[in-house]
Amino acid sequence: MPVIRKSLLQLIFSGSFMKRWNDKLRPMELVEVDKQAHKMIAAWILFTLNSEKLDEREKIKLGDEIVEGGIFEYLFRMVITDIKPPVFYRIKENPEHYRRLTEWVLKQLRPRLMPLGGEFWERLSRYHLNPDEGSLARRILNAAHMYASYSEFKLLKHLNQPDGELAEIEQSFIDRMEKCSDLKGVSQLLHSESTPLGRFADLCGRLRFQTRWSQTPRVPETSVLGHVYIVAAFAWFFSMEKGACSARRQNNFFTGLFHDIPELLTRDIISPVKKSDPTIGNLIKEYEDQEVESRIMVPLKENGYEIIASRLSYFLGIKTGSEFHAAAIIDGTPKKISTEELDARYNDDSYDPKDGELLKLCDHLAAFLEAYNSLQNGITSAHLQQAYWRISQSYLDNPVVAGIHVGPLLADFE
Repeated sequence: MPVIRKSLLQLIFSGSFMKRWNDKLRPMELVEVDKQAHKMIAAWILFTLNSEKLDEREKIKLGDEIVEGGIFEYLFRMVITDIKPPVFYRIKENPEHYRRLTEWVLKQLRPRLMPLGGEFWERLSRYHLNPDEGSLARRILNAAHMYASYSEFKLLKHLNQPDGELAEIEQSFIDRMEKCSDLKGVSQLLHSESTPLGRFADLCGRLRFQTRWSQTPRVPETSVLGHVYIVAAFAWFFSMEKGACSARRQNNFFTGLFHDIPELLTRDIISPVKKSDPTIGNLIKEYEDQEVESRIMVPLKENGYEIIASRLSYFLGIKTGSEFHAAAIIDGTPKKISTEELDARYNDDSYDPKDGELLKLCDHLAAFLEAYNSLQNGITSAHLQQAYWRISQSYLDNPVVAGIHVGPLLADFE
């Protein structure tokens, strides 16, 4: 059974430090974890559209390949992110050179990932050393990667005129995405400004503009977009640790990825405000639901993307009351259930289950790492100290949450 440790959580979080496009003038810092979040949002869109005609077993298998493949690629980029893309692609064209680079990367990752078990390590090694570039999962991830990188490029290209590389870089993105244009949804993402699906994906990407803890200086300054990827990755690994079925693992990852989508419309309202009075909390929730329905769900439904809207609604817990409620599809309807019921009865792909309590834990752990890393980097403030202490203390009396031993994990950070 995989064992989640401090080193893995820190490795996932470390993408918050890694700058992208750092040889170009940028309107804001662009970091790896934000790009990975936008990439996996696009990958989910393409996965949902291109799996409609698959039977349930094939669909779940494809989802596993996409999520795990995306995580494998993120871990790889934690090591090689400073290599400029043209150089990386030149290396990749030479099988022997690419193999040497890959073996070196795996050597760097091995100490942190071995606690996840031999099977996980074998899958990761095989994914990078013996890639099946023609598989549907790889093609979806490649298209999503190009889309997310191209989205970043469009943010900075007007600031970098004249620059002899710009035209070549942009054409490379377009050419690579067009090679995947047989995949349903790719053309809409490529022409994102003029298509409803593309506008939705671009809207999600705008979460990179929202800084978390906006009243508190921190290093690194994390965005809401980066935060949701960290929560999603934590949810995937903790789902592995507790033996969640494939559908549950995937749903937990994608719920983590989308759980803060309402903040596109309301901004990041801090917990003390939400919890200051039940009436205020309920009012904010009601407003969020109305805005999500009118600005996201309705445009998707009206333009033929009911499946996207339906799955997004399930992840956000629209019918169960919260994204942090455990749920399963029972008699064709999403139903709120307890964690105990989920573990004992509904941990099966046929129920399309998802966690709630586990997702809330991952949300707290992501916030904990934000506070912890800032304090470690010499940034102190009352807000950071209080958050670090509050989250640490909250699990002293209840060290096991959703089957995860949180107490010993947090003790590693002391």
